[in-house]
Amino acid sequence: MRSIPQRVCIYCRLSRRSYASAVRPPTAPKPVPDIKHIRQNAELYAQNCRDRNYPAHAEYPSRIQQLSDELRQIDQQLMPSRSRIKALEKTIGRLQNPATDPKETEQEPALRAEAQQLKDESLTLTDRKAICGDTINELALSLPNLSSPHTPVGADPALIEYLNYDPQSPPSWVNNPDPSRSHVAIGTELGLIDFASAATTTGWGWYFLTGDGALLEQALIQYSLSVARRHGWNPVTPPSIVYSYVADATGFQPRDQNSEQQIWAIEQAEKDKAKPQRSLAATAEIPLAAMHAGKDLDASTLPLKFVGPSRCYRAEAGSRGVDTKGLYRVHEFTKVEMFGWADNTPEPSKSTSTPTPTSEDLFTNLLNVQKEILTSLHLPCRILEMPTSDLGASATRKRDIEALFPSRKRNTSSSSSSTNLEEAWGEVTSASICTDYQSRRLGTRVRGNNAKDSRFPHTVNGTAMAVPRVLAAVLENGWDAQRRVVVLPEVLRPYMEQREVIGGTGK
Repeated sequence: MRSIPQRVCIYCRLSRRSYASAVRPPTAPKPVPDIKHIRQNAELYAQNCRDRNYPAHAEYPSRIQQLSDELRQIDQQLMPSRSRIKALEKTIGRLQNPATDPKETEQEPALRAEAQQLKDESLTLTDRKAICGDTINELALSLPNLSSPHTPVGADPALIEYLNYDPQSPPSWVNNPDPSRSHVAIGTELGLIDFASAATTTGWGWYFLTGDGALLEQALIQYSLSVARRHGWNPVTPPSIVYSYVADATGFQPRDQNSEQQIWAIEQAEKDKAKPQRSLAATAEIPLAAMHAGKDLDASTLPLKFVGPSRCYRAEAGSRGVDTKGLYRVHEFTKVEMFGWADNTPEPSKSTSTPTPTSEDLFTNLLNVQKEILTSLHLPCRILEMPTSDLGASATRKRDIEALFPSRKRNTSSSSSSTNLEEAWGEVTSASICTDYQSRRLGTRVRGNNAKDSRFPHTVNGTAMAVPRVLAAVLENGWDAQRRVVVLPEVLRPYMEQREVIGGTGK
């Protein structure tokens, strides 16, 4: 793999690292994995690991069972000693009374010696118990979320539906490839994208959006925010730097084809090595998920729905070929992300007959936002239910929407629209349900009417707008080769000075 340039600041530099040993700040909430459920359903979790391409983790559930059995045995072994120590300490305490018979007090040294001996003998078992408990937690937290019944098992996604696309009547460019219908060529010709300057300033994988390209980015952000807000998602601007343990807790640990970590970590100066590590957020999902870390949510406030634009940073080198060209796979980009919390086990309410929205309801809402945005942009798309091997650690279910990119289609002599079209599809949005995976790891709870009753909310997340990819798709699908202009979708024109096209006279 080629070397990836590292961005440098005054006091730190960025590097790729593992988050398993990330130092946690004192305020970090304690993760609470559902060990009981894992222990009682070990084979279910093991098979889930195999289905989700976590073969090395498949032995963890049985190991958790073994260690849990050992814990119970240790407790049983410690019970007589603990009872005897307690009785001895009670007797020793009674002997401290001045009214005690002097002959009885003579027994105190022997009783103390016996108590100390029992404590010493118990120390080894106590230490082993702590090790077992820590190992169980570590193994449990390493397991991926259980997959939804909706998720296809294996490596093949299930096609749900098309948007703006009829397989029987595909776009004209499918059977008549045009090399000029590439966002790299279009962006360069119209002065929208500058890759050469970015290579000089930062390196491969970065870019400048210039002129109307920069305006188009802002138009996409504003339009997606307006649609999400209309569907009830509240705007928020999240930070782009997070504690590294938060990225781990959200389950965001994607790896490239060479199994290298994909999140940029900020490396502290030597004197700060013991301080909690921070990282650049690879997606706003990470800081948004941590907004309520360690907090109790009032059940009456759920669901909570937030949408926020942010800069995202990923160290991915990308696969070889079309993914490495242009804007499809880059190191820094703007994305508008939706994130929500839902109470999937609400308490019965007498005040209203309206059911409390669940994570499935929020998931549907997310998809509706995505579909409205992409449909109105006139992008040919397909919606896929993603298979188990494609899910990240946190998701129980995931749907991707892919758009057709003319530049991704190989230029072959085949006249079939389906023979060589598969590689032309490229992901532009993703939506996931994470059940209580993230809330358990971030200590987010729901409190109801009974102060003692608490539960973990479900979380959902999804892309409202992945700017570079959608911008590239708009350029390629809106390209008018004869006029050498890009025809803008009607919904973007109010944000682009009411212009109908980019290029030419712009009128």
